[in-house]
Amino acid sequence: MTAPLALDPSRTALVLVDLMDRIVALPLAPRKGTEVLHTAEELARAFRAAGAPVVLLRVERPALAEQPPGSDLVAGLRREGDVEIVKRTVGGFQGTELDARLRGLGVTCLVFGGIATNLGVESTARAAADLGYELVFAEDAMAALTGAEHDASVRLDFPRLGTVVTAAGVRLIPA
Repeated sequence: MTAPLALDPSRTALVLVDLMDRIVALPLAPRKGTEVLHTAEELARAFRAAGAPVVLLRVERPALAEQPPGSDLVAGLRREGDVEIVKRTVGGFQGTELDARLRGLGVTCLVFGGIATNLGVESTARAAADLGYELVFAEDAMAALTGAEHDASVRLDFPRLGTVVTAAGVRLIPA
């Protein structure tokens, strides 16, 4: 992980993936879902305070008349002004308005957190890289079903796509 990054809040968005009750409650590693949620909430507060967008992705299973219990975002996570995107695939860009919404806000840099590191977060990040976004990964705002899956993404894949930091290493400083 690198030293703290100074990011321009006018062009940076926080993207939090699948912070839903049924996913936060899973047995996760290297940290519990509640720990991921706490760190993500702290990041979201900092982004909102700096006037930077907060994007909340959540998954819905296609072709189901009713979603499983716990499919909404964790209560209290979303605030007025946040962007909520419902995805129906692992990643957040396919078949959604995510790219258009981000570009409409002038966003060129994405800071990621969420569950699962190697699934929803990584899939969304790979598509974002293909679309030309600058990527930052807040390692301690993520978890996976196993520590090995989390570590593979954080240590092998994410450094090839962007910069890996801790949540404390994300600094929003106007340009």
